[in-house]
Amino acid sequence: MIIAIDGPAASGKGTLGKRIAEHYRLAYLDTGSLYRAVARDVLGQGHDPADPATALASAKALDASTLGDPALRAPGLGEAASLVASFPEVRQALLAYQRAFARPRPGAVLDGRDIGTVICPDAQVKLFVTATPEERARRRYRELTQAGIPISEAEVLADIRRRDERDRSRAAAPLRQAADAYLLDTTNLDIDAAFTAAIDMIDTAMGRAGHAS
Repeated sequence: MIIAIDGPAASGKGTLGKRIAEHYRLAYLDTGSLYRAVARDVLGQGHDPADPATALASAKALDASTLGDPALRAPGLGEAASLVASFPEVRQALLAYQRAFARPRPGAVLDGRDIGTVICPDAQVKLFVTATPEERARRRYRELTQAGIPISEAEVLADIRRRDERDRSRAAAPLRQAADAYLLDTTNLDIDAAFTAAIDMIDTAMGRAGHAS
């Protein structure tokens, strides 16, 4: 079983993806970490993430064993990751890894921007997780301030709006809801309520009657 979860930044798809994978005992991949790792490597070499040639070179040389690097969650890296992810060549270079991850039985949960539309268009279950930009900015702002990072909520909201626009307008694999994806709006849901709603959607899609325990 492949479960594809797509959605914009700070919509809750990553937290949901991990819990869903644990619930169904499936492998989990945050595909955004691939682009963050590429951005990390580009910046680490002193290059500009807006340069497609250096971004592609880093994508081709990516060491997947570093995807757990805590540095991938560093503030500012998300913007750089969004830049490198806009290049079709970079996305193509990372395509095979993502599909290979999803292939082994019993399946996997992948979250990102184009899982249900490009990476795994034949996934048995597709979710599109979203929330208003303002709510997503509040969530990200809380995360950053709790980590001791000085930033205003207005700055976070502006960053999220920029990333949304770039993700939705890029030529390669733009962010959009697959026609057969369930829409899960988490604006007014805490993580437990969102998780329960997601499990209900998945069980319905798979013809099951079970619920989250």
